[in-house]
Amino acid sequence: MTISGNAKVCGVIGNPVGHSLSPMMQNYFAEKLNLDFAYIPCNVPDEQVGEAIRGIYALGFQGLNVTVPHKQRVMPHLLEIDEAARCIGAVNTLVRMEGGYKGYNTDAEGLYRALKRQGIQVAGQDCLLIGAGGAAKAVAYMLMKHQAKSIAILNRSPEKARLLADQMNRQFGRNTIKAMALSDYQNLEAPSYLAIQTTSVGMHPHPGHAAIEDPTFYKKIHTAIDIIYTPSRTRFMELVKEAGGQAFNGLDMLIYQGIIAFELWNPNVSITDETVDEIRVMMKKRLEGKS
Repeated sequence: MTISGNAKVCGVIGNPVGHSLSPMMQNYFAEKLNLDFAYIPCNVPDEQVGEAIRGIYALGFQGLNVTVPHKQRVMPHLLEIDEAARCIGAVNTLVRMEGGYKGYNTDAEGLYRALKRQGIQVAGQDCLLIGAGGAAKAVAYMLMKHQAKSIAILNRSPEKARLLADQMNRQFGRNTIKAMALSDYQNLEAPSYLAIQTTSVGMHPHPGHAAIEDPTFYKKIHTAIDIIYTPSRTRFMELVKEAGGQAFNGLDMLIYQGIIAFELWNPNVSITDETVDEIRVMMKKRLEGKS
């Protein structure tokens, strides 16, 4: 693919950003669609986020992805913020507009698309959310938006879980979310759950652990998603499968949140399921150190 002097330029900012899979993914999408487009990683020190946003705007960037630790830090420097991103309290995608950037959060809808691709329904489901941090906010928002029947949040700090539950219940005007201490998992009321694991427990380089180790807990889970994608099979996923449920990692969430960002920068484009399957294979190889 040839990149001209008129190419649409996007990128990702974070600190660090060298590990990001986004350049591989976004440039592959552009290549498949034969777009004049370039996507580059930009490491931005924590104290220079504002200067970076102004500089990138001056350089003519069409948009950015934003990764840790800048998802909140970037928000004061934006011209507008999408309602979902404001509710979640984090921005991971910027889109150029006159005078600055508008911020979006594509994590929530990225997870929803990943679930749909696996044939997993959210509407009418009893759902279980493990964790109450930043990632959990996006997941809770998605579950509420797509009409989950009930949501139980299990977290080490029940107070933090209550804050998230109260915020989302208020936002959507219904009392769908219940907060619980992680240790109170025996008191879950529904017979079976769609579970989403949002903590960093079990992530590389400390695999082999799960937030809850009790095998009886996993008998209540019919389907599970661990948003961790390295390792590709976490201890949480193993425990779900051993108890008879199906389990998926977070790689498809990563891919689909990137697709939504790509669509925001390139309206009227469409990424095919075939392209998703191809980039998944490429990303798996990269994560396994094979490319």
